[in-house]
Amino acid sequence: MQTLDDTSVGTPAHAPQASPEPAPSVLRIAYLLSRYPAISHTFFLQEVLGLRARGMHIETVSINRPDRPLDKLPPNEAAEARATAYIQDGRPLASLFYILTTILAHPGVFFRGLAAITQLPRLTLKQRGFWLFYLAEALLVGRWMKQRRLDHLHIHFGGPVASVGMLVSAAWQLPYSLTIHGPEELLNLDAYHLREKVAQASFVLCISDFCRSQLCQFTSPRLWPKFKVIRLGVDPSTLRPIVRSSDPLRSQPPPCLELVCTGRLVPAKGHHILLQALDLLRQRGTAIHATFIGGGPELQPLKDYVFANNLRDAVTFTQALSHPETLELLRKADLFALASFAEGIPVALMEAMSLGLPCVSTTIAGIPELIRSGHDGLLVAPGNPAALADALASLAHDEPLRKRLGSAARQRILTDYNLPLNQEHLALSLQDLVATASLALPRKQR
Repeated sequence: MQTLDDTSVGTPAHAPQASPEPAPSVLRIAYLLSRYPAISHTFFLQEVLGLRARGMHIETVSINRPDRPLDKLPPNEAAEARATAYIQDGRPLASLFYILTTILAHPGVFFRGLAAITQLPRLTLKQRGFWLFYLAEALLVGRWMKQRRLDHLHIHFGGPVASVGMLVSAAWQLPYSLTIHGPEELLNLDAYHLREKVAQASFVLCISDFCRSQLCQFTSPRLWPKFKVIRLGVDPSTLRPIVRSSDPLRSQPPPCLELVCTGRLVPAKGHHILLQALDLLRQRGTAIHATFIGGGPELQPLKDYVFANNLRDAVTFTQALSHPETLELLRKADLFALASFAEGIPVALMEAMSLGLPCVSTTIAGIPELIRSGHDGLLVAPGNPAALADALASLAHDEPLRKRLGSAARQRILTDYNLPLNQEHLALSLQDLVATASLALPRKQR
């Protein structure tokens, strides 16, 4: 893993052999992420690797270290971790030294960052303290970018990591851009100062039309042209459906269908609603076993519900699994369900669709852009366990419907959420937008 001291920037002895320096005309982009690699954000890894494969120069800097020890990471993630610079690298005294020396060497940088904080509205004393920490991290990120001769900073999500990124831009006079996913940053506009962040960004990528519409809702129309919709996706060449053998003489469904739900166990995912729907199905005599893949603070309350309602034979909690382990369970499933209250467009849902699983989800945020109810899957109102139970029952008792929706879901991914195609669009868009942002800078800042 890279550290942020002068001797390690470039080609550290413990880092992989650096690739040849790109031609001067190639834009050098830094990706600032909150935690990289991370098991819950595999699309970060896919995006970075995909852009590099298309000739772009991308380097990664992460606020936090990976969510697993280096020896527990898959080879491609371990290689990324070794090549990534980490701000919170476990050396607080060294970080403090670099912050102080940066302030002494570049006082203008520090005071521009301070000025940016004072211009933020409605900051409490406690919030100002947090922003001073963000400024300290921004000094380190900008210092690293200057040493690596990186031209542009791109950030996923609009929360605290974007606070650091905005201060990097203000203090070091470097252009930055955002990818906004939702829902968290869209539900916490004032706490995250998202208005200020999108106003100061060179451009903003949105993962859905819904996401873009929410940005338009709280910003001036003069800013709308810099909001660009770039959809995510999954790779259908690696997420292929398993061909299941079928018995033409069998008219009844299997005795118990297997349902999988993937996602962190947090309130926004609506797992309690799915459990209530499963309870209703059991009372009706419809046999479905559900496997919940993911960990989080709701694990114990969910287990308590399962125990209290005698669902122990119908529900399994695996906690967090690696991506290959998750896909293995998905390939064995008959159904996929996500009862979310708030989402962007879930990658887990796209993966299930690419595997040809019939999916049931909710009519919130960008999900109806992905699933056209009755055609690519089934959608129900959020927070309605009876409607969710009805949708699951219709699939459980109708094998031709499951096959039709599963096949249509796969086609939807191939057509509109195909990761290689969408990454090609992202690469071309980034090259154009970053180049335009660079040209917009005053000459002395280039």
